[in-house]
Amino acid sequence: MGESGEAQRREGRVMPILRRVGKPDLHYELDDFTDPWANAPVLMLQHGYCRNARFWYQWVPHLCRYYKVVRPDMRGLGRSGRNFDLASELTAEAYVEDVRAIVAALGDAPVHYCGESLGGTVGMAFAGKYPALARSLSLIASPVFINEGARKGYACGHASWPEAVRKMGPRAWLAETNRSTRFPPDMPQGFVDWYDEGVAAAGVEMMAAMAELALKADVRGALPKITAPVLSLHPTGGVISNDEQKALLQSNIKNIRFVGLPTRFHMVHYINPALCARQVLQFAASVDGRICDE
Repeated sequence: MGESGEAQRREGRVMPILRRVGKPDLHYELDDFTDPWANAPVLMLQHGYCRNARFWYQWVPHLCRYYKVVRPDMRGLGRSGRNFDLASELTAEAYVEDVRAIVAALGDAPVHYCGESLGGTVGMAFAGKYPALARSLSLIASPVFINEGARKGYACGHASWPEAVRKMGPRAWLAETNRSTRFPPDMPQGFVDWYDEGVAAAGVEMMAAMAELALKADVRGALPKITAPVLSLHPTGGVISNDEQKALLQSNIKNIRFVGLPTRFHMVHYINPALCARQVLQFAASVDGRICDE
């Protein structure tokens, strides 16, 4: 690991890269301030559309004292590799197998998986395909599929969401959809600027390709196969993870708990980060039969 890696480990934070032949490298961050003798489980935090591992920074202090917090960068984003074809190798199935590869690299033991928005959609597919590897599943404003209201909103008057990204450009598209869907008017401007910079760094073609992926993703078939306990945190007035989505989850997943946050804006994990992180922490702890408090 080298001197810098050992220093990171002593400080509780490690940034490994999983290198794979013929597939993109996968970068993830490990934040671990658990007791060394406790052998704490892994809690994986998976980001959503065109974000990266850094976007969980507000959550980590609430979780890493009790769980080994793993934050992957999806392929093509953050520090993960971009050596793949956007047209054929950027799929929900590919993202599921990337998660599977990271779980294998971590020791192939079941993990608590928490995904926000598209990251939760991937989580449903992962937990349905590999039920033995999902210790629990937390969904943060995560759609089972992208409904017509969300498709229309993200298209911003253009023919489609990907076309809107290409024609408007990342910053203009983000500004428009932030106002309509993501953040309330009183969201701190400094955060919104930081958010826009981080998402736009993905680049217009990656943003358009991920939009295509999101529009095609539909994990309804995975829901009955999920055996892990599930927590769904959702905005009560949201367009993306709305009542239709809630009904699908409720009718297809046997063990699910819903917690609604009173807002119409999608990004509840940034609007109320501490509240959401504590909900996920206590849910995972209840599954493990632990008390995560000091």
